[in-house]
Amino acid sequence: MTEPTTPAEVVRAVAAGVSRLVAGNLDEQERQVQLDRLANLYAEQTDVRHPFSPGGDVPLRTRAELRQHFAHGPGGTQGVERFEPVETGLHQTDDPEVVVFEFGYVGSADGRDFTLPCVFVVRVRDGVIVESRDYADHVAAARAFGRLPELASALTAAAGAS
Repeated sequence: MTEPTTPAEVVRAVAAGVSRLVAGNLDEQERQVQLDRLANLYAEQTDVRHPFSPGGDVPLRTRAELRQHFAHGPGGTQGVERFEPVETGLHQTDDPEVVVFEFGYVGSADGRDFTLPCVFVVRVRDGVIVESRDYADHVAAARAFGRLPELASALTAAAGAS
């Protein structure tokens, strides 16, 4: 398998890797290999943010933090029958390191179909991501994976702590 090097190849590899991790029915060894592959698409020092995250935008600054982020994934993904990235647009910018990737994860979990819209704005340098802003529909993800009550409780607790 050829390693992705262009910004377009790298961002597509991230989406495909997350898909394999969530719905791949991987044994533990395969899961660890997939986690390493995903983490290695990022620079050792990076800046990845999720501005629409309901829990707040906590920057991921290292490859190790990203590996841990992917290991926890959307969480509660038992019952996922399908989870596939479907590209709707890839936009080159005036900066050759930066692409805007529009896509959605489509799939089914526990017999329910879903779509999780995403837009990633990614800077790739020397074949790895050095900066990314990942805009995803976190409420749709919680709905797809049966985690709306958990999300509502976390948001209620956070509001009470403010």
